[in-house]
Amino acid sequence: MIERYDHIVIGGGSSGCVAAARLVAGGARVLLLEAGHSHRHPLLDMPPGIFKMINGSKFMRYHQTVPQAHLDGRVHDIPQANVLGGGSSVNAQVYMRGRPSDYDAWHEALRVDNDYPGWRWADVLPHFRGMEGNNRLHNELHGSDGPLLVSDPGHIDDISRWFIQAVQAMGEPYNHDFNGPVQRGVGFYQFMNRRGRRSSAAYAFIAPLEGNPNLTLRLQARVRRIDIEGGRAAGVTWRDAKGAEHRAAADGEVILAAGSLITPQLLMLSGIGPAAHLREMGIDCLIDLPGIGENLIDHPEVPIIAMARGKHGYYRQGIGWRMLLNGLHFKLFGTGRILSAGVEAGAFVNPLDPEAEPTIQAFCVPIVYLDRDTLTLVKDSYGVTVTTVVVKPKSRGHVRLRSADPDAMPLVSPNLLQHPDDARDMIAGQRFFLRAFQTNPLADRIASIAIPDPAKLDDASIMKHCRRFVKTNYHPAGTCRMGSANDPMAVLDSRLRLRGVANLRICDLSAMPDINAGNTNAPAMMMGSRCAEFVMGETGQEGHATRHVITTTT
Repeated sequence: MIERYDHIVIGGGSSGCVAAARLVAGGARVLLLEAGHSHRHPLLDMPPGIFKMINGSKFMRYHQTVPQAHLDGRVHDIPQANVLGGGSSVNAQVYMRGRPSDYDAWHEALRVDNDYPGWRWADVLPHFRGMEGNNRLHNELHGSDGPLLVSDPGHIDDISRWFIQAVQAMGEPYNHDFNGPVQRGVGFYQFMNRRGRRSSAAYAFIAPLEGNPNLTLRLQARVRRIDIEGGRAAGVTWRDAKGAEHRAAADGEVILAAGSLITPQLLMLSGIGPAAHLREMGIDCLIDLPGIGENLIDHPEVPIIAMARGKHGYYRQGIGWRMLLNGLHFKLFGTGRILSAGVEAGAFVNPLDPEAEPTIQAFCVPIVYLDRDTLTLVKDSYGVTVTTVVVKPKSRGHVRLRSADPDAMPLVSPNLLQHPDDARDMIAGQRFFLRAFQTNPLADRIASIAIPDPAKLDDASIMKHCRRFVKTNYHPAGTCRMGSANDPMAVLDSRLRLRGVANLRICDLSAMPDINAGNTNAPAMMMGSRCAEFVMGETGQEGHATRHVITTTT
């Protein structure tokens, strides 16, 4: 039997949760299909749980890149969420929106079309502000009563404070709000949590709808294809965890929000994409859109790791039982280290032109931070990791099909640091923050620098270090980008509609024409909100009541 809904949302990540919630609030009957698991897990809820999850868990799906020739043939992982709430359920919870010039640039690129909506900062700010429930800021830039709870760090390690003071001693201003009028400076991040509990898109937008008859949520539901009939998206075919196949029809729209790696894969599996590549995979091409899978953008990050002089930072060894003790302390007193998301402080700087817009974002993590790619780098010890990130990279990669099998992982080539300007900026960022380690009050607490080699700081040596350790900052974007009608590589129009197919939109980060400067989770939620606004504004659909189902299949 084919179930019918007003709208179908594919992907229960950050953007999909917001889009579905807004459509349901508008009276529509919505089917939300999420391939991953429930977000309700104690390690996901607590701020530092990411450090237990990132290196292997059912809540993550690990895409391995194809060999990167410019990185000496290296491959690296791109972890992506496999859980309701998407990245907002597994990330470090940093609340960042990007700078106004990011969105003003989108607007300028899109405004050549007729009937285009505004994408200026002034156009997207109401969506950010309306979602935000900030515990400190309430002004023209910040909201305080929205469902997404945004807070200052619940616990701050001394190393984070010393990092901020050292960067100030280098001449950078203190910034109390990276989402304020100016991005430049050093300071403490704000986070999407409150009183020791994560505020994910699942908690903020979907949990309040439990019991609402207009929402049907299916977990562990893997979409096989979008069903195209008569030039329109008519519905989807999906499988549950037991392998049973189902079909669902949309009287209104199909909204694709599966992320920048899976969204282009699903389109190509459905016969929409580069014709030559689809033929190579044995797939009939219904719509030739050469831009699908192109323009992959990601923020590249490279670590600097130092050993502490004394017991400073969060010791990794025995993190399991220490986390239990920290959890007990929190239960008894409501305070302690478990309130830290790990990342506490950061900076936005331009080492080559301090008065220009920042080119580098830094994250200070008071721990010897190791992931799957650097797991054997150094022994567990007290220390600190500072990652430097190029915020407006020029490198571009792509996503391709591995085969016509929907269960096969796509081929991903991000080409991190391939563009010489990205390499130049990363080298400058590494050198800048190595100087911070040599500046008091941080310098007195550092025993040694593990990587890169502080005795080899010429450009060639730092670049060798970058080629070895560069990896994703977990922000893939741009693979189905918006663009003007005269742009042959644009996949979407300015209202997030797929070109050549009616009733099909994309609202995840793949729709970005260019990546924002900073973390991408809040922008993903903004895009989900705008997509729902477009759909409701164009259809005027009120929806009809039907029974509410929240199902987890096992």
